[in-house]
Amino acid sequence: MATSRMPHILNVYRRDTEQGSQISLSGEIDLSSAPQVRRTLAQCLHDGIRAIDVDLSDVTFCDCSGLNAFLHASLRTASAGGTLRLHHPRPALTRLFALTGAGSLFHVLPGTLDGSAPDALPPVPVYESVFRLVPAAAWPAVAGGVL
Repeated sequence: MATSRMPHILNVYRRDTEQGSQISLSGEIDLSSAPQVRRTLAQCLHDGIRAIDVDLSDVTFCDCSGLNAFLHASLRTASAGGTLRLHHPRPALTRLFALTGAGSLFHVLPGTLDGSAPDALPPVPVYESVFRLVPAAAWPAVAGGVL
């Protein structure tokens, strides 16, 4: 018996205010839905909005294509003189930011979009990325020449 897999759905809600745009994402951000995130954030810049707040509290999954959409939007927003702020990501997304070193590239905030304190969410630290280049001569030798 063949079972069909339900497509993952991402809901995107945008609300513009005098201070900027508030984007709420709900669902999964993956290869099929990341372009929708990218288009939404790019449209804000196209509309002249320079302060973009993204609520990630209802994002249940985000892979590298979603991370790439946020990185791309962050770079474009910064080059336009604006800010992209990500609000209260779930622990898995926070871990993705930490593992990739991308957390320092975003303004990651634990609070809600209206400025009130989150209900039961611990503070989300902003991670700094530290990369050290190690000379190839310092790498351990591996049989077969493959690391």
